[in-house]
Amino acid sequence: MNITERFQFLTKKAENIVISTHIYPDADGIGSEIALCLAMRALGKNAICVNEEPLLERYKYLDPQDVVISLEDYKTFYPDAEVDLFIVTDTNSLERIGEGVKSIAKTVPELLFIDHHPCSKDVMTNHCIDTTKAATGELAGDLIRSLGVEMTREMALPLYTAVLIDTSSFRYPTVTGNTHRLIGTLMDTGVRPPHAYNMIYGTKKISFMKLLGKVLASAHTTKDEKIAWLTLTEDMLEKFQVDTEDTHAFINHLLVLDNIKIAVMFKQMGTQIKVSLRSTGNIDVGQMARALGGGGHDHSAAAVIEGSLESIVKSTVEKLQELLEIVEKNSQA
Repeated sequence: MNITERFQFLTKKAENIVISTHIYPDADGIGSEIALCLAMRALGKNAICVNEEPLLERYKYLDPQDVVISLEDYKTFYPDAEVDLFIVTDTNSLERIGEGVKSIAKTVPELLFIDHHPCSKDVMTNHCIDTTKAATGELAGDLIRSLGVEMTREMALPLYTAVLIDTSSFRYPTVTGNTHRLIGTLMDTGVRPPHAYNMIYGTKKISFMKLLGKVLASAHTTKDEKIAWLTLTEDMLEKFQVDTEDTHAFINHLLVLDNIKIAVMFKQMGTQIKVSLRSTGNIDVGQMARALGGGGHDHSAAAVIEGSLESIVKSTVEKLQELLEIVEKNSQA
């Protein structure tokens, strides 16, 4: 049974469906769950999205029908709900959806991950996971089209935004002709790129520009300029009054540097440091992130490390240099 057949089989027999995504969700997870929920409703299913926390204000425009509710609201309004199918988007681990939502998922007879992140063969065999897709939103869009459901603008805008965000505006090597064919279908519903871009990235205040300038001014590279990195502290966010959600794309500015192989952003989060990695060419930063205790794709990955910013920057850059040297030696062998 292939991915499409598995999706069609499980959704056809289910009547009551709950869809969720990972904690601290991004537009890919959110857009995918919203579009899938609307598609299920178009088929006459009782479908709802339940996340550990309410949608952030910045994402609410993607959900004009309010299909996404918080765990707290779910317990209040659906205390005795009997669910046939639990779908999770943009992750393939229940450990990433939050303890409360996970407790609901474990009571449901059928579980289905819809995702594009690497995973074990066992998980991939039993779920809808395609690591060749540029975004979970691309996979969700293909699955929705396989149902013969009319693609509406209410489904299309979340999906377009999902792909836009997860490909850094279509710049990653995972973007294919299929990605753009789906985008064409989404645009045919009335989605307009300038509007979609401005809505998700938003208009910025001058304080945002000043923070970006300060962060870029602090950029460093290794001597050979193959690794470049930025640092972002909580004090900087507070000083410039910028939401951390608005800083995810800062790292992409490093990808235009000459000789760059690996771009890194170190973001302070309390006693932890989030290490975000991006790559150009054939460098697999997903494998490097796993060596640091995290994970992700070959071109976009991350890890969260406990410790001070200074010590983690030093140790991580040294580790990345070692890993890069190994990769380059193997490629020349």
